[in-house]
Amino acid sequence: MSKSGNSNPSQLILTYLKDQNRPYSAIDIFNNLHKEHGKTAVVKALDLLVSESKVKEKTYGKQKIYFIDQNEFATSENTNLASMDAEINNMTHTLTEFQKQIKNSESVLGNLDKSLTTEAAMAELNALNKEIPQLKEKLHSLESNKSQVGPKEKEALYKAKMKYCKEWQKRKRLANDMIDAILEGYPKDKKHLYEEVGFETDGELKVFSY
Repeated sequence: MSKSGNSNPSQLILTYLKDQNRPYSAIDIFNNLHKEHGKTAVVKALDLLVSESKVKEKTYGKQKIYFIDQNEFATSENTNLASMDAEINNMTHTLTEFQKQIKNSESVLGNLDKSLTTEAAMAELNALNKEIPQLKEKLHSLESNKSQVGPKEKEALYKAKMKYCKEWQKRKRLANDMIDAILEGYPKDKKHLYEEVGFETDGELKVFSY
């Protein structure tokens, strides 16, 4: 049953095949016509059009394909075909050039999007100009600093540091020996002993010897 009330789908199908001028199966036609007519009606209409030689039919395996007899269309002259081929080539070339221009424009636009605006650039320039005097003052202060440590004093400080570190390591070994001796008769582990006597390690205090 036709949704539009038209009980003869033959003309509708014939017009559609002429407009499209390409092969379709009965299911394709049924779907492409938005199911205007039932599948059975579409098949019967196609059979009728084939019997009237208005539509050609080809069988591929279990499927039938329907298309308009090409004799229905005017034959193009070779000169017309050559002219159309040339026009297609020109249009293809023009399309390629447009695509290149679009790509270049997109690249330029992308670079502009990444750039600072005039207002942002001026703000950054002003901030840098304000920072320059502070940096100059700091540089002058460093250059005129007379309390710098000399090579001899630096060497003396290094030797003193090594002396104290050596003494520190010595006392640390003695402390560890005493702790190990205590742990031999202590009923709990080392962690509990440290907690009980309030013992803090150099690692916990983030103090390391060299």
